Amino acid sequence: MAEKSYNYLHIFTLLMLSPLANSWKNHDRLKLATPPPLPILPLPSFSQLKWQQREIIMFLHFGINTFTDSEWGTGLESPSVFDPTGLDPTQWADTAARAGISLIILTAKHHDGFCLWPSKYTDHSVVRSPWKNGNGDVVREFVDAAKARGIDAGLYLSPWDRHDTRYGHVELYNEYYLAQLQELLTRYGGVREIWFDGAKGANATNMTYYFNDWFSMVRELQSTINIFSDAGPDIRWVGNEKGYAGSTCWSTINGTSLSIGNATILDYLNTGDPKGTNWLPAECDVSIRPGWFWHKSQAPKKLSELLEIYYKSVGRNCLLLLNVPPNTTGLISESDVQRLSQLRRAIDTIFTSNLAEKCSVEASSQRGGENGNFGPRNVLDEDHLWTYWAPSEDKKENYHWIELSAKSGGIKFNVIRIQEAIGLGQRIKKHEIYVDGIRVAKGSTVGYKRLHRLKMGVVHGISVRIKIVKARGIPLISSVGLHFDPFWKPK
Repeated sequence: MAEKSYNYLHIFTLLMLSPLANSWKNHDRLKLATPPPLPILPLPSFSQLKWQQREIIMFLHFGINTFTDSEWGTGLESPSVFDPTGLDPTQWADTAARAGISLIILTAKHHDGFCLWPSKYTDHSVVRSPWKNGNGDVVREFVDAAKARGIDAGLYLSPWDRHDTRYGHVELYNEYYLAQLQELLTRYGGVREIWFDGAKGANATNMTYYFNDWFSMVRELQSTINIFSDAGPDIRWVGNEKGYAGSTCWSTINGTSLSIGNATILDYLNTGDPKGTNWLPAECDVSIRPGWFWHKSQAPKKLSELLEIYYKSVGRNCLLLLNVPPNTTGLISESDVQRLSQLRRAIDTIFTSNLAEKCSVEASSQRGGENGNFGPRNVLDEDHLWTYWAPSEDKKENYHWIELSAKSGGIKFNVIRIQEAIGLGQRIKKHEIYVDGIRVAKGSTVGYKRLHRLKMGVVHGISVRIKIVKARGIPLISSVGLHFDPFWKPK
């Protein structure tokens, strides 16, 4: 009887342990995911990443200068000249929306000191103009129109003020400026970008701006805003008003080497610094017309010029800030509206179709092996930030490569697009591109987006190999595109 009890107990124990044993076998077969590589600092903030993805935003230079046919007002102009009889910020917002633009920035006050809102701290504003009998508020109408179209608003408040008598008196003027800053950031809702610069004439009154105080006030009032200036702290100037970035352009730079209004750092602003300790991506500002304010005698740039600017700004790891100035009626001129629409259609024509999607993809190596999540096919999905090809860190060669191969007949293209997974840092220092073994392009930095518009024009090839020659750590490529630009006619 005792022996039978033992046998029953033995069988019961085996039955109980059998599922457990199988679970351990299944656990052994389970492949755990390979974690992403460590980031390389510095990294962008959430707001900076969203800003970068906008690619093109719009500036609206509008004010006293619009009515005096000038670029820099004297500060002596009478507010009575400001009378935009057909002012319609909804038309501005509609124009931006049709052009695929998600952020528009208004010059709330330019160097002449005239304010487009009824400030409590000066009467040199819309309150003394005939427009709406002095009861109007351009800034209010602007932010309301933008919000109604789902577009974010930004503001420019000129530090240089040629009208106000407090300018030149350091404490008095900084108090005045901060008071106006508080008005703009508490009265009109959320602002996504605020613009500061150091522009002023050679004979301007000497003035010390309390930039750090201003930045602190901005952060206190609106913590998610991006602050633009020569020195950031979120977005830096590219160093020129042509809309061009350097062929090498790092989003990283040393903030301690920057100062606002310093003409000796323009080249440094243009290229950035691979050893920089601050993530400060560059914004390329340029006007659709020769001037920043509207002038009857001027016309918008040709489409070919705007595409050249696009390739040398967005296509060089920057954001393009394109100025489109309203006219004396208070509308964006029809010629500018049409040119903006042409630019959007052209960009869509070039980049909506990715010919690389028809290709097979292989690479020199892959992080985590074939069953990892970092395979080369990731460069062809729709996520251009957080999925990417990552090579193995155990490489034998001193470079990495990823190759696209046409499945049949080859591909005709004249633009090659490369994007890095910048959420983990900017890495690529030098790269080369080969079509069927022949080098067709080379460059240094990539960043959020690098566009190579081929100098030889259209090529017809079977294989396209991107070779990463130098990088900070292992390169992480999030997206690759092969595109056809019908507007590109190399000389």
